[in-house]
Amino acid sequence: MKPNTSSHHGLIELHIAVLLFGGTALFSKLIPLSALDITVLRCAVAALILALIVKSSGCRLRLNAHKDYLIALGLGVIVSLHWVTYFASMQLSSVAIGMIAFFTYPVMTVLVEPLFNASRLKRADLLSGISVLCGVSLLIPEATLGNDVTLGIILGILSAMLFTARNILHKRYFAEYSGAQAMLYQTAVAVVFLMPWHQVNISTINQSVWGLIILLGVVFTAAPHALFTSALRQLSAKTVSLVSCLQPLYGALLALWLLGEELALNTIIGGALVVITAIYETQQSHKNQRAKKQSNMTSA
Repeated sequence: MKPNTSSHHGLIELHIAVLLFGGTALFSKLIPLSALDITVLRCAVAALILALIVKSSGCRLRLNAHKDYLIALGLGVIVSLHWVTYFASMQLSSVAIGMIAFFTYPVMTVLVEPLFNASRLKRADLLSGISVLCGVSLLIPEATLGNDVTLGIILGILSAMLFTARNILHKRYFAEYSGAQAMLYQTAVAVVFLMPWHQVNISTINQSVWGLIILLGVVFTAAPHALFTSALRQLSAKTVSLVSCLQPLYGALLALWLLGEELALNTIIGGALVVITAIYETQQSHKNQRAKKQSNMTSA
């Protein structure tokens, strides 16, 4: 009974985390600031809360080796650029379109990882890449940078590229740290890195906007990372990855409900192509990992 109860709780935590991750997109429309200013203030609040979470969990704030600080610095810069382009993408287009463009990252990961692992790229993965391109192309109203929606899609894809790079580098060089500790350093670096371009005068921000910034930093940034880390301990990596593919759906539904953003037919079809391909690649990735483990056990 205990494992089932643990898995059930883990699944609830995971869905809440993915729902909150999807909800971050709403703040690109709700907070009347630039994407860069939103990112700086979000990261400042999140870094403070994550530091409290790390300390309360009994973990130390310091990293294990000097070289890890350089890795954290690089990851923080990538994360900061990822979040700026993420919010800018939705400010120019819509929450649904921005999230669909961003969610090309699972397929990007599949296409890029072989370069790091010295493995061959499979034909099925190339077909997945073509499928995602078709899905994204359905979102583009016209092939010109003069169109805000088109520019938003390009920024969403750039955000996905940065997120892919961050995930691969994190997995390779920074995986020994907990999610809260890793994000603490990355959000703190993001604040320092972006601060020189920070434009808004903090004293001019009214109470309602500060409320939204704190809500974004605490409930929609620090909290889901803590929940996500907890869910990872209780569920299989495959389950976590597949549920994470619901993020664009959650984001689009929240935008429809809270912002009144309607979904055009081409957005629904394009989004379905991207998300279904992401789910397919996630399943294939875990099948391949399982096969490798079995092969290693047999050879041993």
